[in-house]
Amino acid sequence: MNYSDLKPQHFLWALKDAVGVVTLSRPERKNPLTFESYAELAELFGGLARASDVKAVVITGAGGNFCSGGDVHEIIGPLTRMNAAALLKFTHMTGELILKMRLCPQPIIAAIDGVCAGAGACIAMASDLRLATPAARTAFLFTRVGLAGCDMGACAILPRIIGQGRASELLYTGRAMSADEGAAWGFFSRIVASDALQAEALKLAADIAHGPTLAHALTKKMLHQEWNLDVAAAIEAEAQAQAQCMQSEDFQRAYRAFTAKERPVFKGD
Repeated sequence: MNYSDLKPQHFLWALKDAVGVVTLSRPERKNPLTFESYAELAELFGGLARASDVKAVVITGAGGNFCSGGDVHEIIGPLTRMNAAALLKFTHMTGELILKMRLCPQPIIAAIDGVCAGAGACIAMASDLRLATPAARTAFLFTRVGLAGCDMGACAILPRIIGQGRASELLYTGRAMSADEGAAWGFFSRIVASDALQAEALKLAADIAHGPTLAHALTKKMLHQEWNLDVAAAIEAEAQAQAQCMQSEDFQRAYRAFTAKERPVFKGD
């Protein structure tokens, strides 16, 4: 599939120089998600394994906010009227988005400004790297609407990023994590000015996109899979992955460039 031709209905998509940009674009409501946008985002990330023209992805929001979570009128209200089977179908769908983000081979960078709440916080959490502005406020606010903090993989993924105790506090209280806290705790890679957020995210994505694609995909795969491995199994898995990388043309290119005192130009094969 050629992702340069992609025209989603429920968010914006742009592709330039192998970097795909997802923009959640309902700024008048702080970019909430709907049933349709959940499904379309899952479809996008699920198909990226077949997208040879996309090497990295940036996900961001329009109008000074990232994402306010599930739309109160279009998701929360209807959920209160669903039966058990329909509710489970919905929670399976939301979790599928997170899983597809983790399993797609391209590194994902979340560029976060303003409100980043509920499902929006989970999307940020599921990204590989996160940049934020000083105005970013990230809240896993499920308990504030009478739900558990165990949503969309939060109890599995968030503690691995910021630690069990900090994750527990955020998931029990639903309070907002400030940008400074997020940076100090390792949730954000760094804080940048609001007017520089998009440029910094695109630069980081471009740097990754111009690197060895196969190697990046294996790094992401191992970061995900090794959560469930003991040290011996992890070392063996990494040995297998690195030996696979050593068979790549990019590895040969890097060696030739080094001996010629040149910068390697990776092609992803």
